[in-house]
Amino acid sequence: MVQYKQPRLDASFAALADATRRGVLEQLVRGDASITELADRFHMTLTGMKKHVGVLEAAGLVSTRKVGRVRTCGLGQLRLEEEATWIEHYRQRWEARFEMLDDVIEQLKRKEEKADGPDAGE
Repeated sequence: MVQYKQPRLDASFAALADATRRGVLEQLVRGDASITELADRFHMTLTGMKKHVGVLEAAGLVSTRKVGRVRTCGLGQLRLEEEATWIEHYRQRWEARFEMLDDVIEQLKRKEEKADGPDAGE
């Protein structure tokens, strides 16, 4: 089994579990934004948005910098490679299981077709 740094994965997935935080990341892909701009965009209070940004920042997904009274957010250094590797590992497992299920279904269909064939009622 592949070993992963669980605290980092936990922080990343916890940050990504919230729709607002995913929306903030989508917004920041387009360009940096102040916390005020993000709060307005998501119809939130500044305090609420600061909490969301704090979670994203703790996970390494967002970085902030303060210039004067304005705190600007941008994408962080984390590129989600480790998270993508973890997801891909489980995607492959599920894909293999679905392929096995498809094989079983096909076998059952063939048996059913043989049983329902032209000689079935004789």
